[in-house]
Amino acid sequence: MPLGARHQRVQRLRRLLRQASYRGAEGAFVVEGPTLVGEALDAGARIEAVFTAAGATSEPVAVRALEAGHRVHELAPGVLERVAGTVTPQPVLAVVRRHDVGLAELRGADLLVVAVDVRDPGNLGTVLRSAEAAGAGGVVCCDGTVDVFNPKTVRASAGSVFHVPIVNGGAPLAVLTELGAWGVRRLATAARGGIGHHRADLVRPFALVIGNEAHGLP
Repeated sequence: MPLGARHQRVQRLRRLLRQASYRGAEGAFVVEGPTLVGEALDAGARIEAVFTAAGATSEPVAVRALEAGHRVHELAPGVLERVAGTVTPQPVLAVVRRHDVGLAELRGADLLVVAVDVRDPGNLGTVLRSAEAAGAGGVVCCDGTVDVFNPKTVRASAGSVFHVPIVNGGAPLAVLTELGAWGVRRLATAARGGIGHHRADLVRPFALVIGNEAHGLP
């Protein structure tokens, strides 16, 4: 039977989409759309459940999830539109368990990206997918940076959230001090007065430190 808007699972889905504190407390987040749900399946992510729009249970990725042993729930007509955070919601959503990585797990990586006070979800998602494309061994999202599991960030990451180790949290000074103790050079981005990236010494290992969109690094 399709799930209505007041069903417990639907209410939890809504809160995971809208509340960072709830995502943190539950240790889970939502991925939207067949492509991202497919990425989660490919990456072996811990999928709690898949939800489809009314009449969309035959979506290939939903069938694939069901065949892989995951629970698939159909939503009643109009429910997805009330729950999703986009104007034109995707027909398939999935609730995925977070995989938290500690800073120490990144030791030995020859390229890291450190985000300090990056506030726009779309920008952080772009950082994640760029880091994956560049072969980064991990991304550190320091305290003050937007929630990496924000639905907009997850969408903008284009699946990289499942493929790049991500440290969620940590005081910037403490993180940079620890990286320095490992022998990792820390290169900071600057809006003016810096060296062009084509002239900078990018011999690894190094960490690229990216600051706030409006104010840069403190």
